[in-house]
Amino acid sequence: MLAAQTIFSNRPAESAATGTVLLQRAAATDSVIYIDSGRVLLGVVGTGANAGSIEHQLGVVEGPSWLEATAAVLNLPSAVDAVAQSGVQFHRLPLEEFRANLGTCAPGVQSMLLDIARSHRQQTELTVSRLAKDAEARCAEWLLSHAETSEHGGCTVQLQQRKRAIAAQLGIAPETLSRVLRHLRELRLISGSGRTVDLVDPIGLRTLAGPSAPCQCGLV
Repeated sequence: MLAAQTIFSNRPAESAATGTVLLQRAAATDSVIYIDSGRVLLGVVGTGANAGSIEHQLGVVEGPSWLEATAAVLNLPSAVDAVAQSGVQFHRLPLEEFRANLGTCAPGVQSMLLDIARSHRQQTELTVSRLAKDAEARCAEWLLSHAETSEHGGCTVQLQQRKRAIAAQLGIAPETLSRVLRHLRELRLISGSGRTVDLVDPIGLRTLAGPSAPCQCGLV
């Protein structure tokens, strides 16, 4: 992949003032941002009086650096919000051009970058979920991300782990997980018992989990 200085040598830089939202969590974008100078906070923005400012900080990026490049490598929306903590100078690179440059790397390097990006993304999504979502939303997101297409064309989840292990991933007590699953059954979002859970209403689960929640069975 070409160095940033080479990529942006003939492209005008942009600027952003302190407090500018540069990336919105789960929002699709057609470009990748490279921070030339300045400081950007990563995390989850607040609501109400805290709208537009980082309420839960997960990291910081100081230029020169790519901003949330993991999302671009995986061709996914940003997993975090990004807000300028200082004045920022930056460039934008079309996503297609970024990925084309990535494709010039040796196959082994591409494979390594994908592995690192997937691991980083998984950790980030888990952290954001714990900060920004209640127990029901986290559980709904977990079910969608572990769903498979059943032989009848629906969505199903095989609970191959103990509930204690699943609860630990969600940051809740096992008793809370059992209560949430029971409530989701009462809402007719899921059905089944034991180690098989049928997702009766994947769209309803997506509404509960949030628009960024992935669904592995592809029905939503």
